[in-house]
Amino acid sequence: MKDFWSVIVYDNQTRSMLQTDQKAPSVSSQNKGIKTNADGSVDVWFGPKAPAGFEKNWVQTIPGKGWFMILRLYGPLEPWFNKTWRPGEIELQP
Repeated sequence: MKDFWSVIVYDNQTRSMLQTDQKAPSVSSQNKGIKTNADGSVDVWFGPKAPAGFEKNWVQTIPGKGWFMILRLYGPLEPWFNKTWRPGEIELQP
C-alpha cells in the first residue's frame, strides 16, 4: 500500500461495528506496536481473547455472535490491480 490498510469487524445483524471492550474493533498499519512478519506481511488475529504477544494485531470478537470483516486498502499499488497479490484467507487456529 502506498498509504495504509485497515481491517474492521462488523456485526452481521446490525451492519455496524461490533461492540466490544476495544475502542474500535479494528487493526491498521497505522497502529503503533503492530507486529510485522519477516516478509513484511502482517497476521491479524480475531477472537474473544488476544493471543499472547499479539495484542496489537488482535480484533476482539464475541462468542456466539456473528461478524464479518472489511479490508480497506488506501493507495493500493499495482500488485493489487494486476492480481499478483491478494490477502490471505482467514484460518481457524486450534
